[in-house]
Amino acid sequence: MFRKTIDLISQSLFTLLALYLTYLLLCYPSQSLEYASTGLALWFQKMIPTLLPFMILSGIMVRMNMTERFAKWFHPLFHRLWGTSMNGSYAILMGMLCGFPMGARVIGELCKAGKLSEDEGAYLLAFCNNIGPIYFLSFVMSTLSISGNYIPFAIMYGVPLCYGYVLRRVVYKKPYIKKQYFNFSTAAKTPSLLAAIDDSVISGLIGIGKLGGYMVFFNLLNIMFIPFSALPDKFLSLCNCILEITSGISRTGATGFYMILILLPFGGLSCMAQTYSMIKDTNLSINNYFIHKCIQTAITALIYLIVFASSSASVFL
Repeated sequence: MFRKTIDLISQSLFTLLALYLTYLLLCYPSQSLEYASTGLALWFQKMIPTLLPFMILSGIMVRMNMTERFAKWFHPLFHRLWGTSMNGSYAILMGMLCGFPMGARVIGELCKAGKLSEDEGAYLLAFCNNIGPIYFLSFVMSTLSISGNYIPFAIMYGVPLCYGYVLRRVVYKKPYIKKQYFNFSTAAKTPSLLAAIDDSVISGLIGIGKLGGYMVFFNLLNIMFIPFSALPDKFLSLCNCILEITSGISRTGATGFYMILILLPFGGLSCMAQTYSMIKDTNLSINNYFIHKCIQTAITALIYLIVFASSSASVFL
């Protein structure tokens, strides 16, 4: 009975929200078009050229059983630090270098292919799905007018890597070995190169298309705040960043310096939805991922609070 009541309340709230959004779309068509166009432009100009090639290449490597050979150079160090299997080391490498949501996509593909255990996949998802370094260096640092100082960069990627290191020793204590978890029921025969390319291109296009839809939708949700334009600009900027981080950064600029740096580990609700899209065909939990991201965001906020309170805070400016 209690569950039915909660479901009824949730359905009623979503219905009201849908009606409210429909009303705003009709009342503010030009602003709605602007928000949707912003999401579409960001997807076309930034997401497609930076992510689609990596999606296709990683898909080929997974299908051709090349992930372990690619990761073998880094595996001894990664295994010592994070206790990963060979494919787990590949997931860390791709997730940290290629950026969000490649971490979640690679982990999801490896789990579905039976090359990564669900337990290791859940562990890796907790810290391997982050904003990419190219995105951070080229877009975030230029927007925030950071030049010649890489302390924010070190904090951005040091926090998840250290978090994964501690997580392995506190929660996931057992080192991962490929043979121990390999799922032969899902393992497929290695396809031909052309077949792997074809499957990877189709899968990549579907994946990048989903990301575009999420970016347009979550950018469009900014119309919710049009009737509340009298609210403080910082609060509205915070809401923009929480909905969709890229457009939020573009609108906020350097005026939201610390707020943006603190929210980057979380990534915004659009990133959360995109991550769900990458793992929904696995048994990986988006709820656990959300909790881990909130913890890392809180740790980042604490670090910046200490930095801001210290006399050295000016080194960022």
